[in-house]
Amino acid sequence: MMFSKQLTAVFTAFILATALGCASGPKDRTTGQYVDDATVSTRVKNAIFKEPNLKVAQINVETFGGQVQLSGFVSSPEERTRAAEVAKSVEGVKSVKNDIRLR
Repeated sequence: MMFSKQLTAVFTAFILATALGCASGPKDRTTGQYVDDATVSTRVKNAIFKEPNLKVAQINVETFGGQVQLSGFVSSPEERTRAAEVAKSVEGVKSVKNDIRLR
């Protein structure tokens, strides 16, 4: 009888710990949010690619919750500014963090 109660307590603690370990926090995304962010990243990359003065291969785009982060290298301050402007104009972009560096 005592063993049964201990086994039940251990099993309950295990289930509770497993359930809490699967809970999403503020930095986690649902599948839908991940897909939305991937779509925004693709749209931003396409917009940068269509811009004749920007080299898309040297600009990286990451999105989390609609916030776009640009990184990579460009040749001039104008290209850096233009990349941010292009990114901001894309549907679904809430804000842009421009970490692009000059070569």
